[in-house]
Amino acid sequence: MKITVLCVGKIKEKYFTLGIDEYTKRLSRYCKLEIIEVPDEKTPDNASENEELQIKAKEGDKLLRYIKDNAYVIALAIEGKMLTSEELSEKMEQLGVNGDSNVVFVIGGSLGLDKRILDRADYKLSFSKMTFPHQMMRMVLLEQVYRGYRIMKGEPYHK
Repeated sequence: MKITVLCVGKIKEKYFTLGIDEYTKRLSRYCKLEIIEVPDEKTPDNASENEELQIKAKEGDKLLRYIKDNAYVIALAIEGKMLTSEELSEKMEQLGVNGDSNVVFVIGGSLGLDKRILDRADYKLSFSKMTFPHQMMRMVLLEQVYRGYRIMKGEPYHK
């Protein structure tokens, strides 16, 4: 299975980079992983709702360039479905069984995802009703995908 993490913005904090690198290395034995970053748009302080929509649209344009027609798209969205680690593992396993071998997880920028990305998504996944920095979510997502593979293979993992 090929898993792509498509995200807005760069990782600036070294501690996130170290964690992401570690899970990237661990995942290499289970899947082909690609991380694609698109530049984020600067959001002015006190941006209007219209300005925020325009920023999300520009980021959405950049993200859509990387989403192929045959991809199974999972958008990380606060309004998505919350799953346990076991349920995410089952979801990933089912995708493989169904022949969906190109899975794209999309992480938006500080304003979230453009409506077109959410509409294109085959599945919306939420990690919490809380908002997290997109840099942190990248590491959390990779850890959960890794945990999902460990569960799938019947290998030990910490509960």
